[in-house]
Amino acid sequence: MDGSFLRFYVHENERLHGQLAWEWLLQHANAMGIRGGSAFRAVAGFGRDHRLHEERFFELAGTVTVEVEFIVTDDEARQLLELVTSEGLRVFYARTPAHFGTTGG
Repeated sequence: MDGSFLRFYVHENERLHGQLAWEWLLQHANAMGIRGGSAFRAVAGFGRDHRLHEERFFELAGTVTVEVEFIVTDDEARQLLELVTSEGLRVFYARTPAHFGTTGG
């Protein structure tokens, strides 16, 4: 099957409607019927501000990135991006073509 690898990058303490943004993304993707999604917490990284964020520094607690990813059809990617936009979540994302399926019987 052909589709998209869709990744969202949010700060671990970022919230939308009182819920952690990464949890909100997973919950709403699940409700849309998307077959699966995962969230991964970064050890360190930097973004547009070029400021290094590391989990080991107490004063930067809660500022590392969580990557939330989905492998979806192009229609599901479009629907999820439209939902995120309509809800006002300002988030960096990456969308790349993907070929996916399952092996075995």
